[in-house]
Amino acid sequence: MRTLTLAALALVAATAAHAETTITLYTSQPPEQAQQTVDAFEKANPDIKVNWTRNGTSALMNVMRAEIEAGQVQADILLVADPINLGLLKARDQLLAYPDAPVAAYDKAAYDKDMTYFGTKAITTGIAYNTNSAKPVKKWADLLTEENRGQIAVPSPLYSGAALNHLHALINQDTIGWSFYEGLANLDIAPEGGNGPATKAVASGMAKYAIIVDANALRAKAKGSPVDYIAPEDGVSFIGEPVAILKSTKHVAEAKKFVDFLLSKEGQELVSKQGNLPLLADVPSPEGFPALSSMKLLGYDVDAAVKANEEVRAKFADIFGM
Repeated sequence: MRTLTLAALALVAATAAHAETTITLYTSQPPEQAQQTVDAFEKANPDIKVNWTRNGTSALMNVMRAEIEAGQVQADILLVADPINLGLLKARDQLLAYPDAPVAAYDKAAYDKDMTYFGTKAITTGIAYNTNSAKPVKKWADLLTEENRGQIAVPSPLYSGAALNHLHALINQDTIGWSFYEGLANLDIAPEGGNGPATKAVASGMAKYAIIVDANALRAKAKGSPVDYIAPEDGVSFIGEPVAILKSTKHVAEAKKFVDFLLSKEGQELVSKQGNLPLLADVPSPEGFPALSSMKLLGYDVDAAVKANEEVRAKFADIFGM
């Protein structure tokens, strides 16, 4: 009987050792990409299951704030568009530092200096135009003409993380600044939603131009839509779609494996396959994408932007009467 008991205990222990651990991901990735990312991770880590929820970054941050206030944070990992919102969580001591993350081959600008979030790709925001109804422009201010009244699709930084990042980048440039957004408002432009609706608007011809991320424009072009992408001479904003681990997670080891996967060569090859610019230099970019080296990248002080974020959002809402 004692032998059977020990054998049973060994069986239970073995079963437990091979049991799945489930972690929860909140992401702003498009649903198809989010599923691809999760599928690839689970294939590489068959003992870990990922439940995921998708929404716009700002919408996800509203959920996170409510969960934090209630003391019931559900997510283990965040994979969202921009560093501003993660910087806000970092300032509230909600992110777990991961000093041993595999970033040796990455530019230091791609991840937080305190190792709490890490860029996973390079996403630029520029100008898409409908080739049937519009002409390419060279600078951001070139959009601000009377013939473009009501004809520029603009995602809202109150919803989209990429648009929020873009707002901070542009207003911190002396040659662009708030006057660009005031010019849009004077042309009856009404920012709303995320990059998806803006892409559909310019691809369908409902808008002549759209201020959207590179991948959306170039994917639409590859599928035959009359769309092309411009990186203005005075610069493009860029984000790394950073990943972060919540400090409240009970699955630290599994969450770190998720970060490791996204930063691995396999994870970066998936980024390229999905139609985004990888951050690892030895992973080829998707066909048709401009080289990062060919663009002027507009950076800004993320820590300062985090402190000014509420004021910036309020001013944006005031300009557009939101």
